[in-house]
Amino acid sequence: MGVFRHPSEGLLNCHRIDEMTTTQINAQDLFRSAYNNRYTWDTNFPGFTADLTVTQGGEVHTAKVTVKADYSVEVTDIEDETVKESIYTQLRDVVTHRKRNSFEQAHGKHTFSAGTTDDTGAVEILVGGDAMGSNYKLRNNEVCQVSRVMGRMAFTIDHLDSLDTGNGYLSTRYNAVFRNPQTQDILRDMQFEDRYEAVGDYYLMSQQTIHATADGQQTTTVFQFSNLALLG
Repeated sequence: MGVFRHPSEGLLNCHRIDEMTTTQINAQDLFRSAYNNRYTWDTNFPGFTADLTVTQGGEVHTAKVTVKADYSVEVTDIEDETVKESIYTQLRDVVTHRKRNSFEQAHGKHTFSAGTTDDTGAVEILVGGDAMGSNYKLRNNEVCQVSRVMGRMAFTIDHLDSLDTGNGYLSTRYNAVFRNPQTQDILRDMQFEDRYEAVGDYYLMSQQTIHATADGQQTTTVFQFSNLALLG
């Protein structure tokens, strides 16, 4: 069995302050709109169950998964603890992005300013007061890039395609590059392809394919969900 890898005196200064404040408000409004345009589960989300098959190289593992209404995650019917932990981490990532938090809850302590606009029309949003140094790019009322620094790891996620659910968008294809923040050396490169299925009033992930490259090794991991059913 192989090793499973989880995949800023005077009237002039007053005018400058007014201009800066206006810029911050405009940037905040832009970001708030894109933030609220994400697809999230509403307060009536009941949770769901699914059968899961995980494939990586020649390895195939199966499990049963449950995401409850309180967003807690359970993984059962699998003996391999490494794969079980990978499944749990993958589901927690899914829940984090689908869980609904207000803009004030998530970004009420942050300040926003607009940076440059690139050739594709993406507007850079610079964030102040964020311990992780998060910056974003917005295009077509969607977040198309996220950049953060977390300790010894820096990462940039570029969102390449999305699904319009009618109640917000879901990213369906995106790349993540992890770097050493001091040297800028690439530590890991990951490409994601996500599929979703409408189950009742909710969109649930039906498949996630991850192509990862790290330390000269390439892996492809597929999380395939079947028998998706809402709880209750």
